[in-house]
Amino acid sequence: MSKNGQAIDALLEVMDRLLAPDGCPWDREQTHESLQRYLIEESYEVIEAIKMQDMHKLREELGDLLLQVVFHAALAEREGHFDFAGVADTVKEKMIARHPHVFSHMDLKSSDEVMAHWEDFKKKEGKKYLLEGIPAILPALMRAEKMQEKAARVGFDWPGVEGALEKFKEEVEELVVAAKPEEIKEEMGDVFFALVNVARLKNIDPEEALQSCNDKFAARFNYIEKKIRAEGKDFADYGLEELDQIWDEAKTKGL
Repeated sequence: MSKNGQAIDALLEVMDRLLAPDGCPWDREQTHESLQRYLIEESYEVIEAIKMQDMHKLREELGDLLLQVVFHAALAEREGHFDFAGVADTVKEKMIARHPHVFSHMDLKSSDEVMAHWEDFKKKEGKKYLLEGIPAILPALMRAEKMQEKAARVGFDWPGVEGALEKFKEEVEELVVAAKPEEIKEEMGDVFFALVNVARLKNIDPEEALQSCNDKFAARFNYIEKKIRAEGKDFADYGLEELDQIWDEAKTKGL
């Protein structure tokens, strides 16, 4: 058996031991539903490790994410549905079917050609609608981007970023004149959706861009708070203009 096969088998044995009658009480109480939050958390921790470019942390976090897959498969096996081998076999067959240019005789030379055929592969697997399969639970910006990408593959897209920018401005104008709460909410959603289109056409990941902005805001706001504490004061002791001055000071320091 290969090194990878031995490692997987050992992990599966650990999971079996945890779920045994005399195993871990907490693990034995878990369900697919109760584990959802951990699957999401571990996925984000993997992404954080990638952003940090910390390979040691990435190895650890990928292991934690793999454990979630093993955990769900073990629960499904005990319910008589499928096991880990079934999970691995299913994704293996899916990858082979979706890559005939690698495993068969289709001739696709570029990534654009691959993506152009990707939806055809999915239709053969029983997908009825183009947007089917995009999880509704995805972060809103990411979900909007994925829907726009899929629509763009069949020609439903702006010819250039200029059109998307004009649409964004139009949506902002509609937001300004919206009056009722439900209208404001709808127009705000349209603004976000239009802005995601602008980001996509400029080859910017909107989720990553907003997270970078969040990080920047946190660093500058933390600077303000630290300075206020150093002076033995509180936020209530400062006016907005004074806080803005400290904010600008944080910017000059590269935060």
